[in-house]
Amino acid sequence: MAESTRLVDLVSARIDRALDEQRDRLAAISPDLVSFDTYARDLLSGGKRFRALFCYWGWQSVAGRSGSFDPLSEGARQTTAEAIVTAAAALEVFHAAALVHDDIMDRSDTRRGRPAAHRRFESQHADSGWVGDRALYGTNAALLLGDMLLSLSDSVFDEALALLDPVRARIVRQEFHTMRLEVTAGQYLDIHEETAWPTVDDAEQLVRAQRVIVFKSAKYSVEAPLLIGALIAGASTSQLDGLRSFGLPLGVAYQLRDDMLGVFGDPEVTGKPAGDDLREGKRTVLVATARKSLPVGARQLLDELLGDPDLDDDQVQMLRATLTDSGAVSAVERSIERHVQRAKAALDAAPLTPSAREQLASLADTVSRRSA
Repeated sequence: MAESTRLVDLVSARIDRALDEQRDRLAAISPDLVSFDTYARDLLSGGKRFRALFCYWGWQSVAGRSGSFDPLSEGARQTTAEAIVTAAAALEVFHAAALVHDDIMDRSDTRRGRPAAHRRFESQHADSGWVGDRALYGTNAALLLGDMLLSLSDSVFDEALALLDPVRARIVRQEFHTMRLEVTAGQYLDIHEETAWPTVDDAEQLVRAQRVIVFKSAKYSVEAPLLIGALIAGASTSQLDGLRSFGLPLGVAYQLRDDMLGVFGDPEVTGKPAGDDLREGKRTVLVATARKSLPVGARQLLDELLGDPDLDDDQVQMLRATLTDSGAVSAVERSIERHVQRAKAALDAAPLTPSAREQLASLADTVSRRSA
């Protein structure tokens, strides 16, 4: 626990340093860019740092360092320990960029208890008395903020790679590129399913929802950070295979829990409105599972209401009851547990350091049982 806490502190400090450097460059361009710095800092100041933790424990599962973790000490300044902190920070910045873009696509109003970035830019437009369409301004400005964070994540990741030998750096960079490609594809499939579902055979909808989970979230939230950390440490093929066998099912469990929270989560804890995924029309595994067992009338009503941004609290509660009564909620909870158990079984069989296996098993419980 102390080791993970130390890692989170170091990653947060590394992110702050990157933002400070970026702030100076933005200030040299124009004072009008101050909002970019403010909104980026606010977004990156929160979060659970799961991707950083998986990256670090992927590294430790191979490197097996003992003793206190201090990559900034004099004797470790140019080691892979410093590289892992920097790479973990880059993953968190990439995640922030994805959240900005995701909130635009989902038309979300809030993120982590604050207005989403596009809503903040929209409010800035209105409060400042500027001309033109404030919603369009908010969307366009947030798109650029997300792009800027993507650029920053690349810059920070390059600093991590500079600490590695060139051959290893190329391998790690390729994994980072693969992650970016897959999450982008997954995001597209997510929005595609929201509009294309009426043209898809009912029998295929669950399979398609599961594919979205894998590429939108499971790989980039858990599997890719693990592999990047392990590759920085020089992992063998068998170690990478073991981490994949652990990371993918756990990533699926992670996103299934996220889907449950998107419908049933407490807004005071999640920082998002109650039933947000219902208003956004998310065609999740939860929804696809419910549709398989609902009678025709109830299924038609679910399809009619899902995606209505004006759903009131009573309608949200009715949809929640429909999903529960269909048996989908229990089925998804069982699926989460099966995926976690599969991940842990793979972890036990993998040729990884015992201390890292213990920490990864603990993380598996944390991400699959979280309330936010």
